[in-house]
Amino acid sequence: MSGRVRELLRFHGNPPKEVYYDIENSGFVPKEVIDVMLPYFNSIGYGHPAITHKPGWEALEAIYEAKEALARTIGNVDPEEIIFTHSGTESNNLAILGYALRNRARRGKIVVSSIEHLSVVFPAQHASELLGFKAVLVPVDDNGLIDPEVFKAYVDRETVLVSIQLVNHEIGTIQRLRELVDIAKDVNPDIVFHTDAADAYGWVQVDVKKLNVDMMTISSHKIHGPRGVGALYVRSGIELESPLKGQLSVERLWPGVENIPLIAGFKKAVEITFNGFDSRIDYVRRLRDKLIKGITSTVPHTLVNGPLNEYRVANNANISFLFVEGEALTIELSLNGIYVSSGSACSSRVLEPSHVLLAIGRKHEEAHGSILFKLTRYHKEEDVDYTLEVLPKAVERLRAVSPWKP
Repeated sequence: MSGRVRELLRFHGNPPKEVYYDIENSGFVPKEVIDVMLPYFNSIGYGHPAITHKPGWEALEAIYEAKEALARTIGNVDPEEIIFTHSGTESNNLAILGYALRNRARRGKIVVSSIEHLSVVFPAQHASELLGFKAVLVPVDDNGLIDPEVFKAYVDRETVLVSIQLVNHEIGTIQRLRELVDIAKDVNPDIVFHTDAADAYGWVQVDVKKLNVDMMTISSHKIHGPRGVGALYVRSGIELESPLKGQLSVERLWPGVENIPLIAGFKKAVEITFNGFDSRIDYVRRLRDKLIKGITSTVPHTLVNGPLNEYRVANNANISFLFVEGEALTIELSLNGIYVSSGSACSSRVLEPSHVLLAIGRKHEEAHGSILFKLTRYHKEEDVDYTLEVLPKAVERLRAVSPWKP
C-alpha cells in the first residue's frame, strides 16, 4: 500500500505554487505552536500528570494553564468545566453518548439538526438504537438555517437533549443559536443544550453564558493547533458517563493519559487566534468575498452553497460546479498546487453526496460537484489570484471530457 501511495506522489510531482484551503480536514501547524510543544516531549512535563513527581507536576501545570486559556475565551467560565479529549469528534461523542448513558433510565428525545457533523448524528442514532432514546432530525432551509417556528414543533416535554451547531462545518451557516436555546428552555428548563462549536471557535465570538448552552465542543486543528486534541465545555451540574472505560488521569470523564505536548500546542494556538481577533476576521472575510465573486463571475454554472449574508462565517466558501465531478476537480486542482476538499469532508472517500448539501435541497449531482474552500489568516491576496487563474481552466478542461453538458 505504501508503494502505491509513493507512486501516486511521484506522479503528482511538485507544483510551482501551493495554496492550502482544506483546514476543514486538517492543516499545517505554525512554527510558534511547534516551538511550544517540543520541550514537552523530552525536557519538561513528560511525566504522567496524575503522578506526584516533578515531571508529573509540570504536565499537570500545562493542563491547567491550557484550561484557563480556553476558559477565558468562551466567557470566563470555570476552568474545571473544560474537559480535554483527543478531537472534536470525541468531544461530540462524550457530550451525546455521555449524557445518554448517564440518563439511560430516563430516556426521552434527542433533537439534532439535519446538517450536524456526523460525529453528532451518529451518536444520537446510536443512543436511539441501543439505549432506547428517540433521535429526531430538525430540517433546515436552503441556507442551512433552522426556522424557530419549525424548531418549536420538534421540542417537547419528552426532549432531554438538543445538539445544534453554532457554525456549520461545510456551508458556514451561523445558526441563530440563542433563539433556539430559549425556545428549548421555555418548553422544558431541564433540557440540556449542546453545541458543536468546532467551526465557530476562533471565527465568531463565543460566550457560553450569553448563548446559555450547557455543553460546547472545540477542536484544536480548526485553529491551526495540533491534531489529536479537542475540548468539551460541560457546565457545572451536568452529569455525564464516559463511553470509554479505563484508568482515569486528570480528566475523570475521558480515560487515558493526556497528551501534554498537544495540549500545550492547543493553548498557544488559542493565544494566537485571539490576538487581533476582529482585524483577522475582516481580513479573511475580504479574501473570501474576493474568491467567491471571482469564481462566480468567471466560471459559468456554479452554485454557492450556504448564505451570502451575515449568517455566513468569514472563512467559508462552498461552491458547486455543475457538470463536473467534485473528486475529479479536487485532483485537477491538486496537480496545480491548490488543495481543497470535495463534498462532505468526512465522507469523500466513499464518494457519497454530502448529507449537509442534500439537507439544504441540493440534488445529488450538485452535491457531488461541490468544492469546499476555507481561508485562514495565512492566506494572501496572491493565493486567491492564483486560484482564480487556475480554477476556471481546470473546470473547463473537465467539462470538455464530461458526459454531462450544460
